[in-house]
Amino acid sequence: MKLQANLCLAAIFLLLFSFKLPLFSISAIHALSNETDRLALLHFKQSITSDPFGILSSWNDSVSFCNWPGVTCGRRHARVTSLDLQSHNLKGSLSPHIGNLTFLQFISLQNNSFSGEIPQQIGYFLMNCSKLKKIWLDGNKLIGDIPKEIGTLVKLETLAVNNNNLTGGIPTSLGNLSSLWQFAAQYNHLSGNIPDEIRGLSSLKRFNVGANRFFGTIPSSFYNLSSLKMIVLTLNQFNGNLPPNIGFSLPNLQQLIVGGNEFFGTIPDSLSNVSRLQIIQLSRNNFVGSVPTNFGNLLELQWLQLRENNLGGNSSYDWGFLTSLANCSKLEILSLEGNNFGGAFPDSMENLTRQLQYLYLGGNHIHGSIPSSLENLINLNTLTVDKNLLTGDIPEHLGKLGKLQLLALRRNKLSRKIPSSLGNLTQLLRLYLSKNKLEGSIPQNIRNIKSLLLLDLSNNNLSGEVPLQVFFLPSLSILLNFSHNFLIGRLPDEVGKLKNVNTLYFSSNNLSGEIPGTIGDCSSLEYLYLQGNSFDRNIPSSLVALKGLVYLDLSLNNFSGEIPNDLQNLSLQYLNISFNHLEGEVPTGGVFQNASAVFVTGNSKLCGGVKELQLPKCPVKETKQKKRLVLKIIIITVCVVIGLLLFSFLFAFYWRTMSEKKSSSTLSRIEFLPKVTYKKLLETTSGFSLENLIGSGSFGSVYKGILDGEEKIVAVKVLKLQKK
Repeated sequence: MKLQANLCLAAIFLLLFSFKLPLFSISAIHALSNETDRLALLHFKQSITSDPFGILSSWNDSVSFCNWPGVTCGRRHARVTSLDLQSHNLKGSLSPHIGNLTFLQFISLQNNSFSGEIPQQIGYFLMNCSKLKKIWLDGNKLIGDIPKEIGTLVKLETLAVNNNNLTGGIPTSLGNLSSLWQFAAQYNHLSGNIPDEIRGLSSLKRFNVGANRFFGTIPSSFYNLSSLKMIVLTLNQFNGNLPPNIGFSLPNLQQLIVGGNEFFGTIPDSLSNVSRLQIIQLSRNNFVGSVPTNFGNLLELQWLQLRENNLGGNSSYDWGFLTSLANCSKLEILSLEGNNFGGAFPDSMENLTRQLQYLYLGGNHIHGSIPSSLENLINLNTLTVDKNLLTGDIPEHLGKLGKLQLLALRRNKLSRKIPSSLGNLTQLLRLYLSKNKLEGSIPQNIRNIKSLLLLDLSNNNLSGEVPLQVFFLPSLSILLNFSHNFLIGRLPDEVGKLKNVNTLYFSSNNLSGEIPGTIGDCSSLEYLYLQGNSFDRNIPSSLVALKGLVYLDLSLNNFSGEIPNDLQNLSLQYLNISFNHLEGEVPTGGVFQNASAVFVTGNSKLCGGVKELQLPKCPVKETKQKKRLVLKIIIITVCVVIGLLLFSFLFAFYWRTMSEKKSSSTLSRIEFLPKVTYKKLLETTSGFSLENLIGSGSFGSVYKGILDGEEKIVAVKVLKLQKK
């Protein structure tokens, strides 16, 4: 201690000398030390480039630095002991002058946006006289290595640098920190091996290096740190076995989290001796063999996650461990999916604690029917039994699991109808029943599941019309998938009520009619699959209202007419309209510019578009002005022709009428002429006397006569018939 005190005095002397301050007395030294702290804080402030909340605005001479926000000083020497500026969205770099705060015990700058490297001065300038115990730098944007000078902070208890962009490895000098009980460096870009010097961390309780790039085997000395309570090695490339005696060498272990690595071998039976163990997370490794049957000794166990390994031997004997797990009354998560567990659905499942909330059994080789005993797990939040070999129907009793939020039974061989009892799962968020052999109609009471975000009934044998009730679920926001079934009828207008849905699948059914214009009301839609049906008429222009649409498949239908020109104004990344009856010119803007993203094959009357589509050229289009002129000429010509025809008709009608009238008049006059005998004519003309002769010619003579009784003067012509 005396040596350490001398070293501290020597360090202080060097600091004072660096500022070229004279040594007058002990009080002068204290005053100068205080000034050192104030200047160090001001240098720290100068390194801040953004202070949106103004937390440092009062860091000035108007008040003592000990009263500045985030600063705490000791009572005896009025020196800075704590600097706490967490979660203020500060931006800038870490000033190396922090190293001049020689009484600093606690520094918390977490959850800001500091960038640059961690200053070496934190360790270098303070050396053994440092009082620093806790460093919280997590949640920033720091780069570079963890400085090796950290190893000089012999009193350091916590080092949290997680959630940054640090590189390099764990410095071997870290092994000097015998007081360190927490090391958190997860979510960085650190790499290399875990150094064997880590055996010097005799007080270590929490070790977290998850989500980095570490590799290799864990040094055996690490497993001898008996003080360890939490080990987190997830998402790296560690390999090797877990030592068989791990349960004896780490008696205080509470959390063993090593998922997402390359560990192999069997799960050590000795883990069952770690009576305080709460979390076992061995997922996504290469573990083989069976699950230890004595895990029931772990009465504090809450999570058992073994997914995506090679556990089990596709046998009914794989489930032996379940019986002992009945003793784990605090178990909340049991994850066994993605292994080789086989045999029938185990009856021992009913003995699991009712505290179980998450049960993952998917991706195994389980066969048989779903047992009714599952209804006892009344607190289940998640049940996944997908990707197995289950047969039979979906049991009605699943409707009793009132707290269920996720139910996944997809990729099995389940048959018969979807039970209406599923409508009782009013808290359900996601329902996966795809790729089975389900039949019948979609139950109408599905509308009771008011919180449903995702509904996938695809690849079954469902029939009937699309139920209107499903469109009265405004909560649907992720997916509605009815594809690859035998649904018939029209797509209801009510589809427009799904204003929040992201993806719609109605492909490969027997739907017909036109797509309702209300499809344009699905304002959140990004993916629309309608291919493989019998939709007809025009592609609705209302599709252009879907501003967020990126994927549209209308292929293998009976659409006709032209492609809506405004489709090129959307942000489409994929458009398939092949095998329809479309015609006219293909647009050339937007998605139509990218031939690899547009499919128009099977529309023989389409033309134009970009040359990569290899469509025939469209006929040259006449200008609008010319079209109008031609139209005017046609109209005038038609009018003239109609006028001439009308005039001709009227003229013919008039001529015919007049002719008939004239003929009728002539006949009338002839009919009214008096009938006169020859004798009478002789008397009238006095025997054709010369006195009555009016005139004569080569063809005969004309005589005047008076008809008796009528006193009418008449002319009588006598023809010379003998003349040739």
